[in-house]
Amino acid sequence: MQITTLTLILFAIAASAFYFGRERSLAVATGPKKLLSLHSLPGYYGYYTAIWALLPALAIILTWILLEPKVIVALIVKGLPGAAQSMSPGELNLLVNNIQNLASGDVVAVEIDAVIREASLRYQDLSSVSRQMLVTLTLGVAAFGSVFGWRRITPDFRARNRVESVVSAFLIAASSIAILTTIGIVMSVLFEAIRFFREVPVTEFLFGLNWSPQTAIRADQVGSSGSFGAVPLITGTLLITSIAMVVAVPVGIMTAIFLAEYSSSRIRSITKPALEILAGIPTVVYGFFAALTVAPIVRTAGESMGFEVASESALAAGLVMGIMIIPLVSSLSDDAINAVPSAMRDGALALGSTRSETVIKVLLPAALPGIVGGVLLAISRAIGETMIVVMAAGLAANLTANPLEAVTTVTVQIVTLLVGDQEFDSAKTLAAFALGLMLFLITLGLNVLGLKVVRKYREQYD
Repeated sequence: MQITTLTLILFAIAASAFYFGRERSLAVATGPKKLLSLHSLPGYYGYYTAIWALLPALAIILTWILLEPKVIVALIVKGLPGAAQSMSPGELNLLVNNIQNLASGDVVAVEIDAVIREASLRYQDLSSVSRQMLVTLTLGVAAFGSVFGWRRITPDFRARNRVESVVSAFLIAASSIAILTTIGIVMSVLFEAIRFFREVPVTEFLFGLNWSPQTAIRADQVGSSGSFGAVPLITGTLLITSIAMVVAVPVGIMTAIFLAEYSSSRIRSITKPALEILAGIPTVVYGFFAALTVAPIVRTAGESMGFEVASESALAAGLVMGIMIIPLVSSLSDDAINAVPSAMRDGALALGSTRSETVIKVLLPAALPGIVGGVLLAISRAIGETMIVVMAAGLAANLTANPLEAVTTVTVQIVTLLVGDQEFDSAKTLAAFALGLMLFLITLGLNVLGLKVVRKYREQYD
C-alpha cells in the first residue's frame, strides 16, 4: 500500500472517529437540558477522538519513513559477501545505489552479477515486509486511538481544553519552523561567508574597486586576477534601484491618491484589477520587454541627443524595474490612505479645505508611516531583482554612476557564481555567500529603518 493511500485511509478513520465521538457526547449527556450538562460543545468531543485516531498514526508514518531506508540498507550491507564488507565507503555507497536501482527497476550502471541480483531481491522482500508492518501498525494504532478517545468521553471531560492545547501546540510548531528556517538560512550563509573571508580580507571585499572573481587553478594561468572588490556591485545595485524608485514612487503614490480620492467606483473597479495583473507578470517577461523594447528605445533616444548609450544600460533596466514595482507602491499606499479615519477627511472638508488641500495637508501626513513602509518594501524588492538586470543591464561589473552604461548587481553576480557544477572550496564560489550576507544586511537595515520611521511618525486617532 502506498503512503498516500494509507494517509487517506487514516483521514477517513479520523472522520469516522469524529462522528462517533460527537454522537457519544450526545448519548452520555443527561438531565433535562442535555447539552448544558456537557463541559464542551459536542464538536470538541469529536475533534478529541479524531486527534487520537490521527496524530499517533501520522507520527508513526513519519518516523517509519525516516528510519526505514537506513534500516533496510544496513540489513542489505550486513548480508553482502565478505569482499563487499572491505569496500571503501564510496564504493559501498555505489554498490547499494545499484542494488536499489535494480530493485526499483531503474537503469544500473554496472554489470548485474549474482550478488547484486540476490541483494536486490532481498531489498524488495524487506521493503514489502516493512510496508506491510507499517500498514498493520498504523491502522492498529489509529483504531486503538479511536477507541481510547471514544471511551474517555464523559459529561465532565474537558474536551475543549485538550483540543485547544493541541491546536496551540501546532501553532507554536508552525511558528518555530518559520523562525528556525530563518535562523538556518542566516547561519548557513554566515558560515560560508566566514570561509570566504578567511581567504579574502574583509577590507578588500568591502572597499575594493575591481570585481573579477576568477581564481587561478595553476600558477602559470593567465586571466585569473581574483579581484573581489564589491564596490562596483553595490554601486550598480544602488544605481538601478534609484532609477526604479524615481519611476515607481511618484507614479505609485499618485496612482494611489487618484484611486482613493478622485476616481469613481467604476474607474476604480477597472484600474485596481489592471494593476494587480501588472503585478502578476513574471519578471522574466519584464526582462524580455526591457531587452527587446525599452533598451533599443533608450539607445536610439540617447544617440539622437548625442550621448553614447550601451546596448545594455542601467537606465533601461531601472525604467522597467520601476514599472514592475508601481503596483506594489500603489497598493500599499492605497491601503494606507484608506486606513485614515474618515472623520479627518470630513472634518477638513467641513472647514473649507479643497480636496487637494485635504490630501496634501491631512491624508498624506496621516498615512505617511504606511507609505514609507511600502516604499522601503519596494526598495528591498528592487534590490533583490535579478532577471531584469541580467537581460537588460548585462554582467559587466563597471564602477560608474552613468545610467547609460552597462552595470551589474549583487543578485546577478550571485546567480553567475553559482551556475553550473561548482565546488564549494574556492573563493570564487564562496564569494556568492559573502554577497548574499551583504545583501541580507542591506535589506535588514532597510527594514529597521522602516520600523523606526513608522514608529516616529505614527499617530493614534480615536
